[in-house]
Amino acid sequence: MNSKITKSEFRVMGIMSGTSLDGIDLAICTFRHQNKKWNFTIEKAITLEYSDNWKNKLSGASNLNSLELLKLHNEYGEYIGQSVKTFIAETGLIPELIASHGHTIFHQPSKGITFQLGHGAAIAATCGRTTISDFRSFDVALGGQGAPLVPVGDKLLFQNYQFCLNLGGFANISFDKNNNRVAFDICPVNIVLNHLVKPLKLSFDTEGKLARNGSVNGNLLEKLNTLTYYSKTGPKSLGREWLVKDFLPVLDQFEIPVKDKLRTVTEHIADQINKSTSHENMGNILITGGGVFNTFLVETIRIKNKHNLIQPDKLLINYKEALIFAFIGLLRYLGQPNVYASVTGAGKDSVSGIIFEYI
Repeated sequence: MNSKITKSEFRVMGIMSGTSLDGIDLAICTFRHQNKKWNFTIEKAITLEYSDNWKNKLSGASNLNSLELLKLHNEYGEYIGQSVKTFIAETGLIPELIASHGHTIFHQPSKGITFQLGHGAAIAATCGRTTISDFRSFDVALGGQGAPLVPVGDKLLFQNYQFCLNLGGFANISFDKNNNRVAFDICPVNIVLNHLVKPLKLSFDTEGKLARNGSVNGNLLEKLNTLTYYSKTGPKSLGREWLVKDFLPVLDQFEIPVKDKLRTVTEHIADQINKSTSHENMGNILITGGGVFNTFLVETIRIKNKHNLIQPDKLLINYKEALIFAFIGLLRYLGQPNVYASVTGAGKDSVSGIIFEYI
């Protein structure tokens, strides 16, 4: 354990920006270490929706030249830092650490590349709190996928579930297999469902109502279910590049109503989740992430899956990833492993993240 902290209770703010550009999640969490186990409380949490200006900046960041990207890296860090400062002032809760995932712009681990926008130095300097960021780069340098990172939190904070399933921009899952944590990205979820309703001037399909009224297109479903990624064994991860290169072109081949595409993709998501959990006998699946509020999607998953889907309270559904990145940051500060090689395929477990200590 790092000599900087020698107590059993810590307050940390976790910050998460999802690929679906919904906004930035901030969660102030308390972690306690008792009897060799961790437990937690989410004290306060908030989602700050992005302005149209920030949505445009983030969605276009991959097209910037190097100098423009570095400028935006600092600007977004300052934006996060100011958001942190305001949230602390509003709640009166002062975290010892800030742990920021950043917003993923590039993720190509096969080329040794991963980049999360939002410079930790700018966050720390703006909010005046010690900040930890850049959690993926070291694992990628060690030959790993740099993703998913959440499984360390799943394993240590949610020991009563056979599976932890998150329905965010992409669906990801983690579980224990042969005493090792196994985890991988399953398929796109909100990132593609939201994309499909953009021509209708909608941000998302509320409760999956449009999809519920659509029909499954068998040919499209077959093409989606047979994409090469789904036949790969883990470790494996997905990013926006894969979506643009492999997934969306299949959707574009079919000139069918939007509601039918939504219905078919919903079926596809349920198929892939069922495939990813079918190896275990009946157990409990903790299901979190924004996709949980898509009522029709969850109904479809339940119909196809033999396991018990357990939805926690809304606070945990919405802020589990922010909670876990707070925890990952804490582990980094304590000098304890926070990225599992069994999950990412790296050469070894690692203590990942860069600390910008505000003194």
